[in-house]
Parts: sequence; structure tokens; C-alpha cells
Amino acid sequence: MNTILQPKGWMKPRGYSNGIAAQGRLIFIGGQVGWNENCEFESDDIAEQIGKALSNVAAVLAEAGGKPEHITSMTWYFTDKAEYLANLKKIGSFYREVMGWHYPTMAAVEVSALMEDRAKVEIQAMAVIPE
Repeated sequence: MNTILQPKGWMKPRGYSNGIAAQGRLIFIGGQVGWNENCEFESDDIAEQIGKALSNVAAVLAEAGGKPEHITSMTWYFTDKAEYLANLKKIGSFYREVMGWHYPTMAAVEVSALMEDRAKVEIQAMAVIPE
């Protein structure tokens, strides 16, 4: 199992962990965007794209026998910080649908564009599956 690293005296982060210690098999998941298995976008809504991107991360991880709770780190790249912040409640709902109440270490970065023109988010992840 993973151990959350929370330094004494630090305010507990909301929606992510400051650090995680883990042992096991490392899994690296390339950036996933919010499209379906045919590489087609079904929505231009940022929250729906995040939900689909998270589902895609989980699907790749499942190929290695992993589950969302094995994810230790994620980096989210999104194209519009204001749009992201305006949709946090809906994004949180999609997040819990895929990830449950598991909060790995995370970084969120606003970028000017992603490689797929309709993509509003891309999520890269790392996981550790216990031996």
C-alpha cells in the first residue's frame, strides 16, 4: 500500500497529496486526452473531457492489473485555467466517479495548446502496483 507523506504543521492539501511513498511495480501512463477509444471527442465540455481522460488513464492502468488507488502521481495540462476553476464542482464529481476518494500527488499546469486541437485537458500519470 501507499503511504501519504504529510509534514507536521503543514495545512492538509485539498484534492491532492504532498507526497506518497510506495513499493512495487512502476507503471507510467502517457498523456491521455478526453476522447473515446476511436480517438473521437464526444464533448467540448472541460469537465466531461477530464472525466473521459481520467477513465482513459484508468483503462491503461487496468492493462497492467492496476486500479486508480495505485496511482501515485498525475500531471494535468489544461488550456484554460478560468474554465477549469469555474467547473471544479462538476470536475470533482467526474474525478470521484473514476478515482474515488484517492488523491495522489498532482501538478496542474495551464498551457497555450495541446497537440489535439479539441483537447482541453491532457493527464499523465504514474502508478505503483504492489508486488
